[in-house]
Order: sequence, then structure tokens, then C-alpha cells
Amino acid sequence: MPDGEAELKCLMLAGLDGDATAQAALLRALVPLLRSFYGHRMRGAREDVEDLVQETLIAVHTRRESFDRSRPFTAWLYAVARYRMVDFFRRRRDLVSLETMEMALAESGFLTAESFEEASSARMDVDALLGTLSSKQARAIRDTHVEGKTAAEAAAGAGLSESDVKISVHRGLKALAARIKGSRK
Repeated sequence: MPDGEAELKCLMLAGLDGDATAQAALLRALVPLLRSFYGHRMRGAREDVEDLVQETLIAVHTRRESFDRSRPFTAWLYAVARYRMVDFFRRRRDLVSLETMEMALAESGFLTAESFEEASSARMDVDALLGTLSSKQARAIRDTHVEGKTAAEAAAGAGLSESDVKISVHRGLKALAARIKGSRK
């Protein structure tokens, strides 16, 4: 079963070129990868993980034309998976704790998605949301979740302690979650 970037990308490209067998093999090969991705981040009911796996496979199939052949396949795949996870949280916002959402989004690197049709829209949404926070919280979130820096790297760049960055990220995400939840009532 293929599991490396080169093998998965080869199957994706063959599927894009009309090889139905390669497309089916790709989707089968993605199941264990996606189960692991969601299982590690969701720590919830197995049914939720399986639902997300199926939703992601459908999205990979229906949005495959958005894949840029010059880019890594797994980066595109995990961007699709992150968007599916965020959609899940949006649908279940009253049933998922803030800590679970924060941890899952942080671990998934959601805000660093590339090569996906909604990335520019997501960037504008992120900029607008971060604009509602204090500059310290916005910078901490941008550094750690958008730029992918560690808390130590973000702290060094901002002249803060590592714990100050972590607290700013937590409080900023909590404030954003409250704003989003409040705007949907």
C-alpha cells in the first residue's frame, strides 16, 4: 500500500489524468493516514473520526482539480483535512470544548494551509478576526498558528517570556471563540 509522498502524488496525478484504478487506490491509501490524523487530534468518538475520514475522502475526490501538480500532495491533503475538521467544529460548536478545539487546531496547523482554493479567503478571515484582538494576542496567535513558530521562537521575536506567549494565545483564542459563538446567536 503506498504511503510515501512520491507514491501518493503519483496516484493522484494518474487519477487526474483519468486512471480510475489509481484514483481508487489513492482513496484506499488515504484511509489509514486520515484515521491517524483525526484520531490523534480529535480524541473523541470513533464515529466522529470515521465521519471526518469519509467527508475528507469525498472532498479529495470532488476537489481534486484544485490540486496544483507542482506542489506536494500531502500538504494539499492535510489542508483539505484541516478544513473538514474546522467545518466539524463549526457544526458542533456547542458540543466541543474550547480546549479541545484549540488543541486540535493548534496541532493541525490549520492556519498554515496552502494550495487550497479557500486559503486566500481563510487568510482574510483570519486577518479580520485577529484585528479584533489586542496586538499582543494577535501577534502571539499569528506567530504560533499562522507562521508555525514554536512558543519559544515567538517569545524571542516579541521580547516576551514563553509562558506569556502561551497565555496570550490561549486568551486570544478564547476571545475569538466567544466572539464567533456570540455572532451566531
